[in-house]
Amino acid sequence: MPVQTQPAAQQRLPLRVHESAYVVIRPGAGPRAIEDNSFPFETLSDIAEVESWRKEINRPIYHIHKWWAQRLGTVFRAITIASLAPTGSDIMDLFHQPVRVKDAIVFDPFMGSGTTIGEALKLGAGAIGRDINPVAHFLVRNAISRHDWHSASKTFAVIERDVAAKLRRFYKTILPDGTDAEVLYYFWVKTVDCPACSNSVDLFSSCVFAQHAYRKRYPESQCVCPDCGDVNRVRYDATRATCTCCRHTFNPQDGPARGQKATCPTCQETFPIAKTIRETGQPPGHRLYAKLVLRPDGAKQYLATTSADDALYQKAERALKRRKNPFPIVAIEPGYNTNQALGYNYTHWHQMFNARQLLGLSILSERIAAISDPIQRDLFTCLLSGTLEFNNMFASFKGEGTGAVRHMFAHHILKPERTPLEANLWGTPKSSGSFSTMFHGRIRRAIEYAADPFELQIKEKKNGKNAGGKVYGLSEPISVDVAERFSAFVPGKNAYLSCGDSSSTDLAAGCVDVVITDPPFFDNVHYSQLADFFHVWQRHTLGSHGSRAIHTTRSIDEVQNADVEAFTDRLSAVWSEVHRVLRNDGLLVFSYHHSRPEGWRSVLQALGRAGFGITATHPIKSEMSVAVPKHQAKEPIDLDVIIVCRKLSQLKRRRWNGDLWGVVAPSAGDQIERLRRSERRLSRNDVRVIVMAQVLRQLSIDPTSAASLALLDASASEVEDLIERLHAGGDGR
Repeated sequence: MPVQTQPAAQQRLPLRVHESAYVVIRPGAGPRAIEDNSFPFETLSDIAEVESWRKEINRPIYHIHKWWAQRLGTVFRAITIASLAPTGSDIMDLFHQPVRVKDAIVFDPFMGSGTTIGEALKLGAGAIGRDINPVAHFLVRNAISRHDWHSASKTFAVIERDVAAKLRRFYKTILPDGTDAEVLYYFWVKTVDCPACSNSVDLFSSCVFAQHAYRKRYPESQCVCPDCGDVNRVRYDATRATCTCCRHTFNPQDGPARGQKATCPTCQETFPIAKTIRETGQPPGHRLYAKLVLRPDGAKQYLATTSADDALYQKAERALKRRKNPFPIVAIEPGYNTNQALGYNYTHWHQMFNARQLLGLSILSERIAAISDPIQRDLFTCLLSGTLEFNNMFASFKGEGTGAVRHMFAHHILKPERTPLEANLWGTPKSSGSFSTMFHGRIRRAIEYAADPFELQIKEKKNGKNAGGKVYGLSEPISVDVAERFSAFVPGKNAYLSCGDSSSTDLAAGCVDVVITDPPFFDNVHYSQLADFFHVWQRHTLGSHGSRAIHTTRSIDEVQNADVEAFTDRLSAVWSEVHRVLRNDGLLVFSYHHSRPEGWRSVLQALGRAGFGITATHPIKSEMSVAVPKHQAKEPIDLDVIIVCRKLSQLKRRRWNGDLWGVVAPSAGDQIERLRRSERRLSRNDVRVIVMAQVLRQLSIDPTSAASLALLDASASEVEDLIERLHAGGDGR
């Protein structure tokens, strides 16, 4: 494979070699570096770990809008380079050099947040992305389209001139000393009428409603008096407090709600919360009880709300009623990820917002829809859609010392929040999750990164963790004219994005050099069920045409499915289309992990049906390090496995005899040892990912798919034994 040199882009930090040249890689026949056993997954995992702690800072282009399972740019840059570089290439050397991939097309049939697309474009490759979900397609299109900060700032200034005052007047308050102040956050609590005495019950689990993220270092917290409602300062773990207003003594840790039940403070009746709410036929009520204000001198202060605050909210309710078609009215369809909300009688998406939020979103949506430039209109619709995540009655308060708003998808489900937080929608310089702060943060960072991308390198350890430094000048800008169809995918338009079923595309046969992707799992997190929350507002603002023709992003053709057979069938169909569009000597490379045997069986079966065999597998750092579902898991998975495949027609088929101990154990044990030497702690499920990938590698080139599946099933108990031995620190022998 020839290597050529061209003038390099100017860089901010010195590179180790080729300081004035590109390293050019052209796709060719023969083994690739990603098929080498020496692929440096442990070193890449260290860099990816640094990225994972602040993904929105280190790869902001992929975080212009919410998406789920956003993979790490560090990993996909390395995969792209190694999938096209010849065997024996030094991947870590190439990783920190200005590499350019020439005359290569990279395809991602499950593009999600666009990680593959962005990393391919940075390397100068042609990039094709497709996703069945319109929200994913919309956000990636916004991420990679041509933007400049001057035009975006000018558009924002016009929006600010026209609507900011209209929004901000609904977040004003009067301090006890008579001075005006702006409200940063309003605190609400869900209420339900006691089924025994009909009195309204606040669903507090504790009187403490605000505390610092690092509470042991900053122990002061805020609690609401259960008798008079005044706000008091107490230690976060105090069990006794006396209200400074009414002198009532109470335990700050107590509240009417305990788990799934609540006890009425008036009659002491204990009742099930969800069942009681369900029987009302309406979503639960809410009571406004506290606010965090920004004083004129810049200080923050917690206060109880007043009748003037209630009157201001009622004014917003009246203003909303006067608007025509102010928000989308779309029913929430049943599903695993929506049933919990439906169980609380949230039957329509707009019910997840209060009247003041709907009023502000309506004003912004109307103004954005009037932007004449389609590029800017899409960008600011993307921004508005992104603010939805933080400005609804399913969001909550994280506390001081961090981003104050806990977004509604922290648990990957539509979980009704008993003590929701209402943020200032337009925002202040000290706001979190607001329209203005997300523009100056999320959008600005994405545009700046797209214009001048950087990579991370390990510099030194701080507090036992690797610290990263930024290296500029390695990559092409991510700013392209996106082709609307494959026939328009020509020089000058080096990206083609489409929305639809990836088992059927308009791509020419054999036109793709490498497919790099992260397929959905068969599990219970259905992205489309959650993405509808954004889709209905994008459709409301931009109109119901193209990929927004229908009110939902759900499709019967989705690969993601909790049913194993359906998942296998649909993944097989996509892999079959990948087989058609991939060159005979091309690679299919994807990241995957699963904790259940059927998850691995499905992948093996789908690959076999489509005509692919596995040539290499490498464990690698997975996703973010601070995800709530990950920390809640008993055996969290911190690793993905990179699965490298070729067409079976290009491989020598052979039957494996099932020798786990002689074949799988040494390879898996070596990878585990490499990770442990790099001081990476592995859970049992991390070891499972490594072992199962090596098992599939052996089985995937069996002459008959039925035989490989039968052997996988028959070896289940031995595989579990091997996993236990390797997790315990043995060598598997």
